[in-house]
Amino acid sequence: MSFPILTFHGAARGVTGSCFRLETATGTLLIDCGMFQGSKTEKALNYRPLPFDPAKIDAALLTHAHIDHSGLLPKLVHDGFAGPIHATRATVDLCGVMLPDSAHIQALEVQQLNRRRARWNSQAVEPIYDGADVDRTMAQFRGQDYGEWVQVLPGTRARFWNAGHMLGSSSIELEVMIPGHREPMSLLFSGDLGPAFKLLHPDPEGPSGVDFVICESTYGGTDRFSASDEVRRKLLTEEVRAAINPAGALLIPSFAVERAQELIADLTQSMAEGLLPEIPIYVDSPLAARATEVFHRHRRTLEHGNALAKGLHAPNLHFTQDVEESKRLDDVQGFHIVIAASGMCEAGRIRHRLKRWLWSEAATVMMAGYQAKGTLGRLLLDGAKSVRIQGEALEVRARIRAIDLYSGHADGPELQAWLAARAPIRHGLFLTHGEPPAMDTLAEAESAALTVPVIRPSLDQGWRLTPAGPQALPQDASTPPPRIRPEAVANLDWHNDVSKLFLDLNEALTDAGDEKARNVLIRKLRSALGEWSEDHPH
Repeated sequence: MSFPILTFHGAARGVTGSCFRLETATGTLLIDCGMFQGSKTEKALNYRPLPFDPAKIDAALLTHAHIDHSGLLPKLVHDGFAGPIHATRATVDLCGVMLPDSAHIQALEVQQLNRRRARWNSQAVEPIYDGADVDRTMAQFRGQDYGEWVQVLPGTRARFWNAGHMLGSSSIELEVMIPGHREPMSLLFSGDLGPAFKLLHPDPEGPSGVDFVICESTYGGTDRFSASDEVRRKLLTEEVRAAINPAGALLIPSFAVERAQELIADLTQSMAEGLLPEIPIYVDSPLAARATEVFHRHRRTLEHGNALAKGLHAPNLHFTQDVEESKRLDDVQGFHIVIAASGMCEAGRIRHRLKRWLWSEAATVMMAGYQAKGTLGRLLLDGAKSVRIQGEALEVRARIRAIDLYSGHADGPELQAWLAARAPIRHGLFLTHGEPPAMDTLAEAESAALTVPVIRPSLDQGWRLTPAGPQALPQDASTPPPRIRPEAVANLDWHNDVSKLFLDLNEALTDAGDEKARNVLIRKLRSALGEWSEDHPH
């Protein structure tokens, strides 16, 4: 009996790199092909070969356009994938601006990295993909409508459900015919599910009575209070008022797609109603500007599309386009708001704005969404007193704030409610896209609610899907080892520990008092390194 095999190549005990490979009797599908973000250990996976042969993938399905779900599609194409990529029409349009931007950012980052590597006589690295790869990828997209079945393999069809997470986001239902069985096996990939208070989208939808569900768990351990549009804007307004300083600025790290548009709509509405003065708002992201055009084009599909469209015409709203316009923001006088990518402070123009303001007590940095473990945004939220940005050490004197009502993810009770609405789940539930504490909390709740296995797969682990339940594939000599072993997950951010060590060392040398004390400290460090080298010879 040829039962499907599902392998988890990303978002397994982590929140990025979503990628699931489904092998059926008639072909192989890929659901999402996302870029790893977060710790440097995870991001290094983006440069390694994919853990399967891209030429053997027959078709891909994309839940939504966020880069941690779509960002390695051009790499997939570059390495030999030639099949169709099925996604909703809005997702296709957003990928048309997000994937070229991803290629552009890679080119810039690799250029900067290679300059540093040249100083150390290290070998230059290449971008993961380029604009030509993106062009080929976009030509392979096939736009689909919500609720319509589409044949994606012989004997396998797919249907897209609105996930309420972002423009075009979807949960993907699959029906797979099993040789020798009259009824198909049904699978449901949640994608990222939106919360009840999402500004622009309805509550997430989905079918009931499926065999297997693959569900995200980003906020599985969190119980947020419910908030209306008025409450959300009130909290944002209060944060902005508290940040106002004539000599300062409010920096909002934000994903350029969805989060930026929501913030624009709420800020401009509060100003139009007189709840805030007309503060200059600078959206420091060309991608956000292009994505906003896509939102405007699809505004009739959004629940509050008119509010967004009105906000886009506010006279105090400004989009920076080129690098020179971005640099001139450092010279803006008077209190102003800057919305800049990336949302976790890991790349993009927000890092330049942080270098300008992070040391200033007149500034406020407000996080407006999830900050993954190992990211600069998470370090700031956790109270870091100093950080390194592009090799430069900076003291953190700015106010660090967070408002979690712009998250695109359902919280724990909302995830549980969504899963309950899918009942009966006949054979198994897989939890993905979450850090272990959040995933463990949701797993405990669902284990009590369900009579089927609740599984937290590890990276590159495969499972055979049978009517008797999921069966883990054995790890043997013929199976490639996982790229990150489960026991190493807790230590993925060792690069941040190294950065903190450098900062601590610099502080200790500065405070040492005289040259003699500094030399003693340096000799002790060298002695410790020498002892370690003797115990760990090459």
